[in-house]
Amino acid sequence: MSLKIDFSKYLEIYPDTSGLYPEKLKAIGDKYHQKGYLTKDELYELAHLNSTRSSYHVKKNPKNRVEKVTEIAYNIDDDFSKIALLSSLKGVGTPTASAIITSLDDVRHCVIDTRVWATLHHMGYFKKEKESFKAEDYISIIKIVRSLAQEEGMKVSEIGYALFAYDVVHREGTLH
Repeated sequence: MSLKIDFSKYLEIYPDTSGLYPEKLKAIGDKYHQKGYLTKDELYELAHLNSTRSSYHVKKNPKNRVEKVTEIAYNIDDDFSKIALLSSLKGVGTPTASAIITSLDDVRHCVIDTRVWATLHHMGYFKKEKESFKAEDYISIIKIVRSLAQEEGMKVSEIGYALFAYDVVHREGTLH
């Protein structure tokens, strides 16, 4: 690829960005592991960490649906299916679904969004920038990020946070 990034440098910068807090995400993931599902309040908390603008939609889901969908997703081993299922909940798009599965396993997953895609685009992995994502986009991104994580000896989530920070530092103009 054409652009080479010092991932360690940008991971250090990440806490100074507007990105979500990995420690809070992990705490929610720990609760998820304990029960095998998320409550509506836990899902709202996680969605709010990831996207304050759309998190209120999570409250429109019936309590039992949130618990059942997150329980089923917890027990599915396929990344595409997890993202697609979680994205069926109101207020949960692919970026928030990626945060949910990252809360469960930050070694294999990362939070994706416009900034992560943009950095991968600038690195030469994608032909165009993108602002909305589907489950198949997560699969495209996660393959690349897992490969980068293996090359760098880092967690997949750390590469994701570094990609986010890179875009914060280098973006010209507005995000959307």
